[in-house]
Amino acid sequence: MLYWLERLSDGGDIFNLFRYITFRAGGAFFTALIFGFIFGQPLINLLRRKQKKGQPIRDDGPQTHFAKAGTPTMGGLLILSAMLVATLLWARLDNPYVWIVLFVTFAFGLIGFADDYAKVTKQNTKGVSSRVRFAIGLLIAALAGAAAAWVHPADLTNQLAVPVFKNLLINLGIFFVPFAMIVIVGAANAVNLTDGLDGLAVMPVMIAAGTLGVIAYAVGRVDFTQYLEVHYVPGTSEILIFCAALIGGGLGFLWYNAPPAAVFMGDTGSLALGGALGAIAVVTKHEIVLAIVGGLFVVEALSVIIQVAYFKRTGRRVFLMAPIHHHFEKKGWAEPQIVIRFWIISLILALIGLATLKLR
Repeated sequence: MLYWLERLSDGGDIFNLFRYITFRAGGAFFTALIFGFIFGQPLINLLRRKQKKGQPIRDDGPQTHFAKAGTPTMGGLLILSAMLVATLLWARLDNPYVWIVLFVTFAFGLIGFADDYAKVTKQNTKGVSSRVRFAIGLLIAALAGAAAAWVHPADLTNQLAVPVFKNLLINLGIFFVPFAMIVIVGAANAVNLTDGLDGLAVMPVMIAAGTLGVIAYAVGRVDFTQYLEVHYVPGTSEILIFCAALIGGGLGFLWYNAPPAAVFMGDTGSLALGGALGAIAVVTKHEIVLAIVGGLFVVEALSVIIQVAYFKRTGRRVFLMAPIHHHFEKKGWAEPQIVIRFWIISLILALIGLATLKLR
């Protein structure tokens, strides 16, 4: 919205700044951050009054989690609200990639909200049927994948770019949309599985968003893509503003979610943020890089898949408890110890993912 102020510029005044994506990204970051600080506590107070007993705690979970009983959930509403306000204020609203990412984010946020609402009102951990959530998620991802294929440049439509091998494109043809569905739904559910400890999911999401924001900015500039020898996707630079808003909103939320958490993100936040990462990867043609940058989420998801498959086959467990962060809790690691070590792993993986821009 504020981008259009650049029309008032004669080239040498303050309005000229609104032409620059980096300036508007900074504005989006601080807008979302301040929004989180201002509205965080009032939202938490509202959630406490409405939810009364807060998020139900799993009976079979680590014993330390029972001390968190009564903590309200749906804190993802704070992040999503901050992101929406900041993105609509600072991004170019004629950019189709921004709308694709916003659509996925808030559609998955609605799925998560419905799930959280069912859990809180029924006071059980089941919520909405996993089959229903999965089916709706696939539909949302299919629409986003089809939209991305429609707006991508003709030479990149339905193509899968391979990092490091920079001239290699794999034509997925009609399988591009199903592939995009797997990426988006997989990312959403992987982040959802990771969100099990105070602050565990939100910081790796911010790290991944920052990394993908840099990638989106780079692949959307022809001069950068020529230097880095990566595929040029015009228009994706604007996604940096969305990523900056996500980071600002995430930090505002983390202020209240740091141990001991005053509010949980809930599925409202985790499904939305995971879906956002998947959508950004799809529109920037960096789906494979997402698996590196979001490697922590991949490991969390794989730990559940391995645990379930092995138990069904043998009746025994590979991990003391899945997802894997609960395994380390069972082994006696303190919650802050797990969270900070996982943050460090996320940062290392993000740097490896960024390195793929130049490696060949």
